[in-house]
Amino acid sequence: MFNKVYKLIIAGLLVILAIWQFFEGNIGNGIFILLLSGIFVFLYYKNEMILMAFLRLRKQDFPGAKKWLDKIKDPEKALTQKQQGYYWYLHGLMVSQTNITQAEKFFKRAVKMGLSMKQDLAMAKLNLAGIAMTKRRKREAQILLQEAKKLDKHNMLDEQIKMMKQQMKKI
Repeated sequence: MFNKVYKLIIAGLLVILAIWQFFEGNIGNGIFILLLSGIFVFLYYKNEMILMAFLRLRKQDFPGAKKWLDKIKDPEKALTQKQQGYYWYLHGLMVSQTNITQAEKFFKRAVKMGLSMKQDLAMAKLNLAGIAMTKRRKREAQILLQEAKKLDKHNMLDEQIKMMKQQMKKI
C-alpha cells in the first residue's frame, strides 16, 4: 500500500507524536500511538500484499493470490531483499502447477534473494530438486535434496524427500 520509505517516515512521525503526548501527560494516548507506529515498522519488514497472498495460498486460491501479488508494481523498489525473495517464491509456487521452466526461474531467484525462514528455503530447494528430476538432471536434484534435508530441522518435509529419493532410484 505504502512505499517502504513512507512506512518508516510515518512510524517516525508517530513516535515523535507519542513522545509529545507523554510530555503533555497523556500517557494512554502516547502508548496507543507507539503501538500504532509499531504496525508501520512491522509492515516495513513484512509487506502487506505478500501477507495477503500467503493467506490466499493457504486457502488454495491461486487467482486471489496472483491478484494480491500483481498489486506490487515494481518489486525491486517497493520491497526489501527478503520480501523480494518471498515475492518470487510465491510466484514459483503458483506457476509450478502449470509451467515448470518458469517456476524454476522463480524459485532460483527466490533462493538467490534469500528467504528468512529455513523451512521456506528448504521447500524452495525441494521444488527445485523436483524440477531438476523432471528435466533428468539427477546430480543437481541429489544436491538440492541434500540441501533441503539439512535445512529441514523439524522433519516436516521428510516424507516428500524420501518419496523423491525413491523416484530418483527409478531414473
